[in-house]
Amino acid sequence: MSKILLIEDSVRTASLFAKCLRSEGYCTFAALNGLEGVQLIKSEQPDLVICDVLMPQLDGYGVLSHLRSDPATAVTPFIFLTARCSREEVRYGMELGADDYLTKPCSFDEILKAVSTRLDKQKSLQQWCSAECQIRQPSPPALNESQPSPEPASFFPALPKLEKIFTYIEAHFCQPITLDDVAQATNYSPAYMTHLVKRKTQRSVYCWILERRMVEARKLLLEDRLSVKEVALQIGYSDPGYFTRQFKQYHQVSPKTWRQQNTDPQR
Repeated sequence: MSKILLIEDSVRTASLFAKCLRSEGYCTFAALNGLEGVQLIKSEQPDLVICDVLMPQLDGYGVLSHLRSDPATAVTPFIFLTARCSREEVRYGMELGADDYLTKPCSFDEILKAVSTRLDKQKSLQQWCSAECQIRQPSPPALNESQPSPEPASFFPALPKLEKIFTYIEAHFCQPITLDDVAQATNYSPAYMTHLVKRKTQRSVYCWILERRMVEARKLLLEDRLSVKEVALQIGYSDPGYFTRQFKQYHQVSPKTWRQQNTDPQR
């Protein structure tokens, strides 16, 4: 069941749209301002966010900027729902990374169609990303066979133009880093860096961070002395549940199951 966060300061509007979405089988929860919405994004990890623009404490643009700066939510579908619909405002929202822009008043059918379209597109993107990441995923060690994890130095490709990007990721992947962090440290703009890495490797910066973390996660899981929660925290995940979901998406099994499958019971 897809989880949808509705951020809307009008209680009546939020109630009506939440009821509409729930009637279609979506798990829906609401926030009445931007700051509350940001907290719910962190705790609930929604599959899609619908957000007003003008709100107290933190407006919709601030919410979207926060969403896009965190690797955990960087590609979460985001739909603006607002009466502010000038060309400049729509353009600004899109430049920040909005996926759609619905203007009030709009019908339930318009919202449901927009939500369905974005979730379908996101599903296709996740399937593509998963397949892309699997290309470089090393085969797990066979049962009862010890096999060292790849050395970090050989993990990243030897590409001079990307060396400082990969060096930064290697030094900081165990921390909660963002795309902006990498760009600032390497003196690239986020847009240029994203394009450069994609052009040179056919992969995203986020995918490289994810894969490096997965290498370290497998190494720590094989040592069999840390809990899954402790492994998550050691490789930069503040939310162990999110780590488990990413690990399962990447390996098709949970960290606990992977450890059981790849640890020699006789050791």
